[in-house]
Amino acid sequence: MSSIKVPSNPDLRPRRLSLALGAIALGALFGAACSSGDHVSNNAGTAGTTGSGAGQAGTTGSGGSSSGSAGTTGSGGSSSGSAGTSGPGTGGSGTAGAGGSSTGGGGRGGTTGSGGSSSGSAGTSGPGTGGSGTPGTGGSATGGGGSAGGGGRGGVGGVTGTAGSSAAGRGGAGGTVGTGGSGTAGTGPAGASGTAGTTGTSSKEDDGTDCTVATLPASSSLPTITLLPDPFKKLDGTEMTTKAEWRCRREEIRKMEEKYVYGTKPQPPQSVTGTVSSSMISVSVMDGGKSASFTAGVKLPTSGSAPYPVVIEYASDTSGTFGPPLDSGVLNSEGVAVIYFNAYAVGAEGNGHGTNQSGAFYSLYAGGSATGLLTAWGWGVSRIIDVLEKSGGSMFDASAVAVSGCSRFGKGAFIAGVIDQRVALTLPIESGTAGVPIWRGIAKGEKGENGNPGQSLSSAYSEQPWFADAFQPFLNAPTKAPLDTHELVAMIAPRGLFIMENPHIGELSSKYGHVAALAGKKVYTALGAGDAISYVSNVQDGTHCAARPEWVTPLRNNIERFLKKTGNVAGVMNPYPSQTGDLTMWRDWTTPTLN
Repeated sequence: MSSIKVPSNPDLRPRRLSLALGAIALGALFGAACSSGDHVSNNAGTAGTTGSGAGQAGTTGSGGSSSGSAGTTGSGGSSSGSAGTSGPGTGGSGTAGAGGSSTGGGGRGGTTGSGGSSSGSAGTSGPGTGGSGTPGTGGSATGGGGSAGGGGRGGVGGVTGTAGSSAAGRGGAGGTVGTGGSGTAGTGPAGASGTAGTTGTSSKEDDGTDCTVATLPASSSLPTITLLPDPFKKLDGTEMTTKAEWRCRREEIRKMEEKYVYGTKPQPPQSVTGTVSSSMISVSVMDGGKSASFTAGVKLPTSGSAPYPVVIEYASDTSGTFGPPLDSGVLNSEGVAVIYFNAYAVGAEGNGHGTNQSGAFYSLYAGGSATGLLTAWGWGVSRIIDVLEKSGGSMFDASAVAVSGCSRFGKGAFIAGVIDQRVALTLPIESGTAGVPIWRGIAKGEKGENGNPGQSLSSAYSEQPWFADAFQPFLNAPTKAPLDTHELVAMIAPRGLFIMENPHIGELSSKYGHVAALAGKKVYTALGAGDAISYVSNVQDGTHCAARPEWVTPLRNNIERFLKKTGNVAGVMNPYPSQTGDLTMWRDWTTPTLN
């Protein structure tokens, strides 16, 4: 059992809590930045290029000539064969090789093949086996005719397009190409199969806004659900049967978390402008006749080149104070830039529940803590991404954004990834109550490694308005909630998620963070992205928000896979032995096979 180390600088401690451990002073364990405690993206496959499937021109005898008829093309164009050249002797005419063609699963139309150079009809298309996902028009290649007299070489089969992603955003395997065209004297080789598509992010903050979601009941009329709710059961009571249904099922869960847990995130504002430099990002927002602005600090890596992938780190200022304990050597060596997001500039702590909230978000939107701080902070992350998208990509890659934070900022980073589908990789650290751990488990009050139970729901609710006002009815009755955090984990699917937890501090409820990860992984698996989620709490150092060597390798693997798109290492699930969750105790539903 490890002791909890807290910062020695009194300015870095929570303003509301003492240093004593226990239920009365849980928040002081974690410092001023710590708590006590698709349509899912369908990345279209890239266009398959057709092979230059022309047969070689036959050399004819004296006076002999041949002409190839036009080969049909993948994109509807045509190419004309050129006439054979004359040579000595009298040659016969060869028949054309059938052009190889392939239809990649999800590839767009290929470019036209070269025209045949001897007489013969265009090759017909051999069917490829498509990858899962919405197919584009298959690329095709036309083979040229065989050469006169000696027989021509068959046309080369076209290369398949990269497979399109499924409804869950997972790339399907490339289609099998058709057989190469055969000439009078030969058979052309088959084209190469397409590569699998990578899991992608959405181009939209929320791609389910067009989904119809039924009116949600008042919290007072909700039934008791003792175990974790079934993430695959839609509001109409039917079970999901296809991956395509996840887009609107995800929107149902989003509407529930907004109504009952964290509060409503407004639709994207009317205007977002800003500036980007090597040291600072400015954000200006206008909505409903009001305006607000804030800034974020920037640290560029000394390796790599622009446009850089980015980690948005929650901090208490623009220089990175109380930023997450991500290994800086990994970030720098991987060429990842860091943006220091001052969460308090968007939503300040210390105001309790009520209308007296402050910060950029609350200056634009009325209602106070009807929208909790975690949603307000997540809104700020979304506005930074807006500015990155509009900056032209000269410095930062807006499609390669991660978000991270520790303790209270770990809660914030988790929710930011939940409510913005443009976040490619979510990295919450030691998030505790109001973060990853399931509420139903926290309510059991089990003691952790240090002999203390997890921070109670009511304690977290009163410490800061991380939860919205609407969560109050569930503080002592979480089984009345129609959802739990495993469904928030699932909302990030199929995007990258790496949950880092500390098992040595009981107040953080790492055991029930593991249960949330296990249950959420079932949705990842059903969507074909079961290896896109990682969970690691098997660490030796019990200090809160400390950098840990056990996180270095999975962090690098996740950066390379989801930000740089150069890796493919599968995620890991590595809980601390004594704080390992048992999902069988928490569900009475099964994982369906989704078409």
